[in-house]
Amino acid sequence: MTEIRATNITWHSGHVSRTEREALLGQKGMTIWFTGLSGSGKSTLAFTLEHALLGRGRLAYVLDGDNIRHGLNKNLGFSAADREENIRRIGEVARLYADTGVIAITSFISPYRADRDRVRQLHREVGLPFVEVLVDVPIAVCESRDPKGLYRKAREALAAGHGLGFTGIDDPYEAPEAPEIVLRNDILTPQEATAQVLRYLDVDAA
Repeated sequence: MTEIRATNITWHSGHVSRTEREALLGQKGMTIWFTGLSGSGKSTLAFTLEHALLGRGRLAYVLDGDNIRHGLNKNLGFSAADREENIRRIGEVARLYADTGVIAITSFISPYRADRDRVRQLHREVGLPFVEVLVDVPIAVCESRDPKGLYRKAREALAAGHGLGFTGIDDPYEAPEAPEIVLRNDILTPQEATAQVLRYLDVDAA
């Protein structure tokens, strides 16, 4: 658990409530958390959902794993400790977005169940909805897509005797035990998967 190292700090409450911000936007803030293996299509689904929500008058924003590592988390690698910190930071950011009344959509492998559960608890503590979406695609299908060649590199490294700690190859992926939504992205189109999420959110999918 990350400790607070700063001293002499005080939480300042603002004069505008979450209810007032949500009334301004005409929607409830929340976080929709896409998790799944590399190549499962998380980013495609997240951006498709963002577009669909905006088309229905909802303000949404995608926090994408690769994009975040270009800025906020560019100092983190892929060790277990760095992955934990990566998810901790984005969980805090997603909560802030949701607190403004925005629908925060995240797209991260987030391989460790405990890390995702901590983010869920972070939202629960302040009364914000957290919707975990498992993008459930067999690893063989993810490997067949492999847009970045990462699985190939990971298997070559493993065969050479020095693993890369790549999720699904030589590092575990701990699937959610009770996600709110499961998307079989190997048999659904992005539009069909998005419609499934919209139905869960009770937003017109037509």
